[in-house]
Amino acid sequence: MPESAPPAALRIRNLRKTYKDVVAADGLDLDVPVGECFGLLGPNGAGKTTTIEICEGLTAPDSGDVEVLGLHWKTDSDKLRQRLGIQLQETQLSEKLTVLETLCLFRSFYHQGPPAEEIIGLVQLEEKRDSRIGGLSGGQKQRLALACALVGEPELLFLDEPTTGLDPQARRQLWELIEQLKLAGRSIVLTTHYMDEAERLCEHVAIMDHGKTIALGTPRELVASIGVEHVVEFSAGGPGKPLDMEPLKHLEGIRDAKAENGSVLMQATKLHLAVPALLAELDRQQIPLTELRTHSATLEDVFVTLTGRHLRDE
Repeated sequence: MPESAPPAALRIRNLRKTYKDVVAADGLDLDVPVGECFGLLGPNGAGKTTTIEICEGLTAPDSGDVEVLGLHWKTDSDKLRQRLGIQLQETQLSEKLTVLETLCLFRSFYHQGPPAEEIIGLVQLEEKRDSRIGGLSGGQKQRLALACALVGEPELLFLDEPTTGLDPQARRQLWELIEQLKLAGRSIVLTTHYMDEAERLCEHVAIMDHGKTIALGTPRELVASIGVEHVVEFSAGGPGKPLDMEPLKHLEGIRDAKAENGSVLMQATKLHLAVPALLAELDRQQIPLTELRTHSATLEDVFVTLTGRHLRDE
């Protein structure tokens, strides 16, 4: 007998959604395994939020099939609303209510789930229990929005760019919460354009652009797929002493080089060979080096390699 397909928290087949002048989903296929955090990545306008809103039952697709926890919105909407947790890109809550009042209200929408007090402890808002929402910081409001998504004890969580606009400390606090939810066995779909976020939290990621999936795999697999281990960025020379780019593309250990925003970016396959070769070439051209940085290849570099653009380009 053929092996049965592994259980999926979410299956998307040939999903299409077009607005007046934008194709938000263009024949999209995705599978999200049960019990993992799946990242949906891409720049603004790639179609991430539209795809998530269709999966959440907030937007109707033009065509295609979306199966959520083995159910469909057309026939099982009441069941799905009890089994999902949703944190939207922007959550507007009544600023006059307190944290506890807000969570008690949201808890009343579900047949089951932990007490509001327990969720307040989970998201570390005990000290703000009786504070009005209007007085919370941005990070505290995001933690409260996540708490509202958790009060029904969901099997599948949709988190749409949950850390956008937060300071670094607030971002990391939310990351720690999401990691706790992963350890508890929740299935999570996370959209983001922060690559460090996806690399830390997600077992698998799909990179979207113009409504299509252009890459799919684990973060490690995707980085390995471009055949580049490191990126070298440097600045050199000055007015009246232009740098000849062409020789840089043929240096030992270098796969490609291009000028960008006053710097030069080089994709390096062998860093220990690339840096000495670069210094020798700059010396040959008699151009002084003013700045040099290196970093290991990331998902951002995967996207640049595939599209020539950055993930956070508008």
